[in-house]
Amino acid sequence: MEKILVTGGAGFIGSNFVRYAVAHTDYEITVLDALTYAGHLESLAGLPPERFRFVHGDIADAGLVDRLMAAVDGVVHFAAESHNDNSLHEPRPFLDTNVTGTYTLIEAARRHGTRFHHISTDEVYGDLPLGAPERFTETTPYNPSSPYSSTKAASDLLVRAWVRSFGLRATISNCSNNYGPYQHVEKFIPRQITNVLDGVRPKLYGEGRNVRDWIHVDDHSSAVLAILENGRIGETYLVGADGERSNKDVVELVLERMGQDPGAYDHVPDRPGHDLRYAIDSSKLRAELGWTPSYSDFAAGLDTTIAWYRDNEDWWRPQKDAAEARYIEQARRLQAQSARETL
Repeated sequence: MEKILVTGGAGFIGSNFVRYAVAHTDYEITVLDALTYAGHLESLAGLPPERFRFVHGDIADAGLVDRLMAAVDGVVHFAAESHNDNSLHEPRPFLDTNVTGTYTLIEAARRHGTRFHHISTDEVYGDLPLGAPERFTETTPYNPSSPYSSTKAASDLLVRAWVRSFGLRATISNCSNNYGPYQHVEKFIPRQITNVLDGVRPKLYGEGRNVRDWIHVDDHSSAVLAILENGRIGETYLVGADGERSNKDVVELVLERMGQDPGAYDHVPDRPGHDLRYAIDSSKLRAELGWTPSYSDFAAGLDTTIAWYRDNEDWWRPQKDAAEARYIEQARRLQAQSARETL
C-alpha cells in the first residue's frame, strides 16, 4: 500500500494514528472527517502537506466516499459516534454514522477492491464480573448494553458479512479504553485532568468500582498498523495492554500525580446500564503479529498525558464549557429519573 484513507482522522484516536503513521511509514494519507464536535483540525496541525490532505465530509456520502476510495489502496475506519452518555440521550446519530456510514464505506471498498480495516471497541462484548479471571477474546459472544456499543456491534457484523458474502479484504480490531493527547474533554481521563487544572473537583459515577482496561493511544496506533500490514484477511484481533484499573483508582491517581489530595472528588449518580468491567486478552495479536505495548506503566503514560493537557490549554479550552454543560444536563435527567423511580 502507498495511499490510505483514514476516516475520522480528526478525532482522538484517528488523529493520533495519522501522526503515528506519518512518523513510521511512507504512506500518503487522506483524512475524511465530518468535523462534528469531537473532531478538530487542530489535532492534525503541522503534518507534511506532501503526505497528508484533509477532506471535510460525511462517511455516509456515497458519492464522496466512492471518489476517495478509488484513489487509495487501503482504508482505516475510525469514524464513529463513540460517547455512551450521548448515545443514551440521542441514539439516532449513532445509527447514522456507525451503521449507515460503515455500510457506505464497505460497499465502496468492495467495488474498488480496497483493503479495509475496521476499528471497533471491546464494549460490543458487554461486561465481565468484577474480580473474575476471564477476559474478552475474539470468540466472546457479543452482548452490547448501550446504543453506542450496539451500533458498533452492528458495524462489526456488517464487515464480517461483507468478507464472507463478497470477499471484502477486511480485518477488524476491538480495542480497550484509550488515553493520551488530543482526547475530547468529555471523556473520562481528560475530563478529570482538566477539572483539576480548573480547580474543580472531579466527578465519579456511582462508587467508581467499574473497571476499564486502559491502553495508551500510541500503542493502539502501532497495533492497527501491524494489523493493516500483516493481519490475516477476515480475522478479528483484540488490542489491549493489560491496564485494568477501576474508575476510582484512576481518579485518585490523576489527583495524586497532579499534586492533589487523592480523595478530593465527588460521587454522582451512576448512569443507566453502566458496564462493570472490561478486560482484553490480546494474546492472538501478540503471537501472530509480534505486537507488544510500549506503555506498560500506566502511571508514566498518565504523567505524559497530564503534561500534554497542561501545555495545550488552547486546544481543549474551547470544548470545556460545552462539555460540562452537557454533563450538568445529564445529571439533571438522572436525578429526575431517580426521583420518579422512588415515587
